[in-house]
Amino acid sequence: MTVTWDDGNVPPPRRFGLGDWLRVALRGLAVGTLVFGGLALLLLVRLVERPLCGLRRPVTPFITVAVCKGALRLMRLPLKVTGVPMRGQGAVVANHSSWLDIFVLNASKRIYFVSKSEVANWPGIGWLARATGTVFVVRDPRRAAEQTQMFQDRLLAGHKLLFFPEGTSTDGLRVLPFKPTLFQAFFAPELRDRLQVQPVTVIYHAPTGADARFYGWWGDMAFGTHLLSTLAARRQGRVEVVYHPPLKVADFAERKTLAATAERAVRGAHVLAAAENAPELGK
Repeated sequence: MTVTWDDGNVPPPRRFGLGDWLRVALRGLAVGTLVFGGLALLLLVRLVERPLCGLRRPVTPFITVAVCKGALRLMRLPLKVTGVPMRGQGAVVANHSSWLDIFVLNASKRIYFVSKSEVANWPGIGWLARATGTVFVVRDPRRAAEQTQMFQDRLLAGHKLLFFPEGTSTDGLRVLPFKPTLFQAFFAPELRDRLQVQPVTVIYHAPTGADARFYGWWGDMAFGTHLLSTLAARRQGRVEVVYHPPLKVADFAERKTLAATAERAVRGAHVLAAAENAPELGK
């Protein structure tokens, strides 16, 4: 994982007792069965959907939403959604704290992630990402035009692409500055007057008594270790998703202003939630 802010101060791995391992086994089996069973169903449906509908996916996104909602329930991680997901053509931008964002954001809206190309080769997550229509970005300036065209094709097909403009995941306690590069695609002549961008804030609340960064996954933290720790939690915390009013691309002169406005919306809700949660942490 690329780190752009803090590569140190990672919490040490926790020691598991018998009860922890029992929860890992039971929850892991249930979640794994649901996720990979859902993946198999999605691939079967896609065999019919793809030749009939091409880029459009009228059925398979509903399978993804149902699986992600079910996975959160099986992990005992409550999800609260505030605000209204936008209708019509557009993109979504959100802060990024964890691999859990995949389940959390898919559970509340039919979306397609935009991710760095390396993710496609990650065991487990990579398979799921490819099957659910993730757009993979290659960090090569020579392919910028090709990738911009890919974004346009997907957006014009009605796909709501979800970007993580921070460029990396965090410990869940902060929102990093949004990088404006990917926002340039929204200003293409074919898209600018038709698209909206909806900022979304994801806020994780750690289990009572746990490190406030419990759900954050960043730096050199191993995916497997973090997954086990999440499954082993006797009591989970909770997660909130806040949908902010969509921003019309045509109302902005250029990408930097749009990126800054989206960042302020995402950061504002995150800071507010942290302030409201401060008395809880002090107990």
